[in-house]
Amino acid sequence: MIEFKGLIKKFGNRTVLNGLDLIIREGEIVFILGTSGTGKSVLLKNIVGLMRPDEGEIWIDGEEVSRFSEDQYFSIRKKCGMVFQQPALFDSLTVFENIAFGLRRHFRLSEREVTDRVQLALKLVNIQGVEQKRPTQMSYGMQKRVSLARTIALQPKILLFDEPTTGLDPITTTVINHLIQDLSKQLKSTSIVVSHDMNCALSIADRIVVLDKGQIEAIGTPDELKKSQHPLVRDFLAEVLSL
Repeated sequence: MIEFKGLIKKFGNRTVLNGLDLIIREGEIVFILGTSGTGKSVLLKNIVGLMRPDEGEIWIDGEEVSRFSEDQYFSIRKKCGMVFQQPALFDSLTVFENIAFGLRRHFRLSEREVTDRVQLALKLVNIQGVEQKRPTQMSYGMQKRVSLARTIALQPKILLFDEPTTGLDPITTTVINHLIQDLSKQLKSTSIVVSHDMNCALSIADRIVVLDKGQIEAIGTPDELKKSQHPLVRDFLAEVLSL
């Protein structure tokens, strides 16, 4: 579904992604782990065209997109749904209007179809009956679920999560992680989760990628990573294994 070939991204004299090669298979859940500043979020932004690589190629669903124009990229972005660290909801709109916003903007749907999609999305994230509430009337964890519902209402083939559990308590973190796993399977989507939480990755990932200084230091299934002797992987595992 997604392939990076020799991806390089620089900011001035600083190289954030340094010749990265990675294939992400259709339907799998891949966690991208790494310390701050290792290029995790930059990688996601290159997928959706918010940033463009300085060198290398990005293949998405059979198309090389790294040199696409904005108009060309529109069809690629419609295949992708991105969930940011913050819920990023419109406080002035109801939950229903927040979720319906992208549907009305990018698809030619009747109001009945919009309503059906909104209700299905809310059902999939296990919150119902909140359509007329505003984000400020809901807890932060509930806002994150609404943000997730807004994304999946568009029925994307690719789901991108940028630190989706930041700021959440451990119980809500577990709920959100299980939602990511369940939704990826139900929607048959390809999911990439940028995180620093090895415990979450071990719980739901098909594969885990560990980045450092813009390069892949380790990659494998959760069981394979548990056996890794790489110092950075051991550091990520240390807290999990001590629980």
